[in-house]
Amino acid sequence: MEIKTASYLLIDIDNEFSHSFIKHYINSNDPAKKDIVIAGANTQKLVKMMFDELVKDYCYCDIENEISISELASYLHEHHNIQGVLFNQTDYLLADDTQRFIYNSLHEKRYMVIQTEQGYEIKPIKDECHSNHLSCDTDIAQTAQELTELLTPEYEK
Repeated sequence: MEIKTASYLLIDIDNEFSHSFIKHYINSNDPAKKDIVIAGANTQKLVKMMFDELVKDYCYCDIENEISISELASYLHEHHNIQGVLFNQTDYLLADDTQRFIYNSLHEKRYMVIQTEQGYEIKPIKDECHSNHLSCDTDIAQTAQELTELLTPEYEK
């Protein structure tokens, strides 16, 4: 499967895998398809990938922390139109039930990236999607401005 031109979020747990996949992806696709946002805990490596123009944007995220994931979802909702989330197959399959619930909450469309001898394969994840405050593709992940408007009494508007 090939992902279409759009913004995708790549969850970075194994930075070497992420770096290798993105370089392969960029080299095998036209320039219009270089619209990947990467999120993970190794900010130094993520920033380097952005300055090397391998990714469009990066976000710090402690993938095991629900508050950090919720902040990521709000940021992405406000600044990017994410069309799906990419996971290293190994990271996805090794995740425990709690972590996999978080992964399956990030977006309705989720894909596993599988490294092969020929390069990489991308396969849709068929696990159930959970739409909640961790999702970056719904209105649940509201921006700070939207939340302020909800909390502001009508007479102050």
